[in-house]
Amino acid sequence: MSRGTLIDLLYLVAATTFLLALKGLSSPKRARVGNLTAAVGMLIAIVATFFQHIDGHALYHVPLMLLGMAIGLIVAVPVARFVKMTAMPQLVAIFNGVGGGAAALVSITEFVHIHSTRPATYVALEVMLGVLIGTMSFSGSAVSFLKLQELMTGRPVTYPGQQLLNGVIGVVTVGLIVTILVNGSTALLWVVLGLAFLLGIAFVLPIGGADVPVLISLLNSFTGLAVAASGFTLGSNVLIVAGTLVGASGILLTRMMSAAMGRSLPNILFSAFGSVVTASGDANRADGRSVRSGSPEDVAVLMGFSSRVVIIPGYGLAVAQAQHVLRELADLLEGKGVEVFYAIHPVAGRMPGHMNVLLAEANVPYEQLKEMDEANSELQTADLALVVGANDTVNPAAVDDKASPIYGMPIIHADLAENVIFLKRSMRPGFAGIENELLYNPKTMLVFGDAKDTLTKMVAAVKAG
Repeated sequence: MSRGTLIDLLYLVAATTFLLALKGLSSPKRARVGNLTAAVGMLIAIVATFFQHIDGHALYHVPLMLLGMAIGLIVAVPVARFVKMTAMPQLVAIFNGVGGGAAALVSITEFVHIHSTRPATYVALEVMLGVLIGTMSFSGSAVSFLKLQELMTGRPVTYPGQQLLNGVIGVVTVGLIVTILVNGSTALLWVVLGLAFLLGIAFVLPIGGADVPVLISLLNSFTGLAVAASGFTLGSNVLIVAGTLVGASGILLTRMMSAAMGRSLPNILFSAFGSVVTASGDANRADGRSVRSGSPEDVAVLMGFSSRVVIIPGYGLAVAQAQHVLRELADLLEGKGVEVFYAIHPVAGRMPGHMNVLLAEANVPYEQLKEMDEANSELQTADLALVVGANDTVNPAAVDDKASPIYGMPIIHADLAENVIFLKRSMRPGFAGIENELLYNPKTMLVFGDAKDTLTKMVAAVKAG
């Protein structure tokens, strides 16, 4: 068997592991194995690449490659191991942006390398797509990181004529790409690079709040497409396969998340949703209604008389790092004969699967995690719904108020339970910036304070009872 044939077979094995990994990642129960499968496949592809010959010669600059890999290892391992769960979305955004930037650099390097040979039009087009999409993914992911890290406002940033300006930048960029395809100008390539960088920033600025997880998924798809384009440029089948899989899975996830929010993708990208806060943040409303508050001990008593409790987690659970205490509370209730399950909304948290990962960290049994539709079918039989850090995903306005900006978004119907307990730091609204009518429902009791402290007191009260 020749060297080239063996390497192609190893690439085929790697591509197969990528497919198996995606299958595994479709289920929380198999996600860990899926992730490890993809890592093994990528290791096989990298090792095989080092033995590849190009134009009859071995790879150049191998020591520099190994040095770069060592630096990446030194940075990535500690970051991945010690990053807080609340910062996981930011980490995903950064990793995604680095991938897009790397694809753009590969395309630029290859264009400069082949420029003197007057490359075919389709080769130049592959390079331009890699530069455009990869650079947009890089700069857009950087702004997403700044929003999620709260280094800038997380709400949409808008200004007069924004869409018109974005359109002009886009048209000029396309025009320059066409010009480069005709005359092969390297100077114009750098102009395209700069405009693509600005376009990525302009694309992300008007998106904020609960729409950021959808944005991250879309940018992930962009990075996949950029990697596939660089794969075509380099003639690398494994890059083409890997990039296409990432691009396709990313866009499918984006569509699924858009459906879970009850909105179209154009509406998410261009409506500047969440830029206006309409909630008053006041416990007493002008119509005379007020919220009913209680103590952790009151909730413990209610739980003691319950036979079925559903827990609805949200981003506030991650902020408080209360997942382990919540698991302890659930175990105590189960020890007293109470049935407990968790209702997971598709867009709860700040990235797809955020709540699944958070609860898996606390070793919550996968069998207790129920997706939104399954959970809604069982909420009528629940004696108590415990909402921990969620807000918009349980807001009845999505069903009842046609004037509400979240109208049409599928929600978890916590209001169907006999009693509703809300753990909140304050009356501040969620990402959407609107009032949650469920807070004023007579069956709802609010317990104010840090979720971890409140749950710890609940654990103590249940033990004492």
